[in-house]
Amino acid sequence: MKWRGLFFANLGIAAAMAGFGLWVAGGLDQGAELPIHWNLAGEADGYAPAFAALLWPAGLSALIAAIFTAIPWMEPLQERLEASAPLLRSVWIGTMLLMVFLQIMIAAPALGWPLGPNLLQVGLGALLVLIGNSLPKSRPSFFVGIRTPWTLAETDNWIATHRLGGKLMMGAGCLIVAAGLSPLQSSWRAAAMIVLLGGAVVVPVFYSWWLWRHRSKA
Repeated sequence: MKWRGLFFANLGIAAAMAGFGLWVAGGLDQGAELPIHWNLAGEADGYAPAFAALLWPAGLSALIAAIFTAIPWMEPLQERLEASAPLLRSVWIGTMLLMVFLQIMIAAPALGWPLGPNLLQVGLGALLVLIGNSLPKSRPSFFVGIRTPWTLAETDNWIATHRLGGKLMMGAGCLIVAAGLSPLQSSWRAAAMIVLLGGAVVVPVFYSWWLWRHRSKA
């Protein structure tokens, strides 16, 4: 898998994020705090000093670059990881963009940007759509995909499970985006996210077991 371009792009974005964070923090009063955590309804429920709040997404983005760069070196199934490169790249790019989105959410109150709390759900939903679109393109490996004992044991099981998982994840992502843009109450948006995420995660795992069980009896 060719990773150098993404690695240096990720580092460049992390550096730009750090510069943006320093610029925003420099314009705030001493002791100012900004949100760093939101509940499932998208409402801020945790705060930190502005300097730390604005810089930690940049640091996390740089750490993500290091982790994704290390995965190809640690994966024992190199030929299968190469087949899963589209999924790995999608997750990497999506996570990178999510860190940018997160920093914007943190900086918004300091800059007077009227971003609604539900926009965090929109970003998460978009990430699910991006990942779900690439799931069917993956093949068995130890670091990428829906890794259950049954998908790792059988390539056909992996392919079928990831086709279903991709559809469910894309559907869940689209519905989460729609919920985030809708006028629903925060409690309903939170409930929708729990149900949709739970279905997108649990159903493929159960399906992989069911396929294995069904074929073992054949």
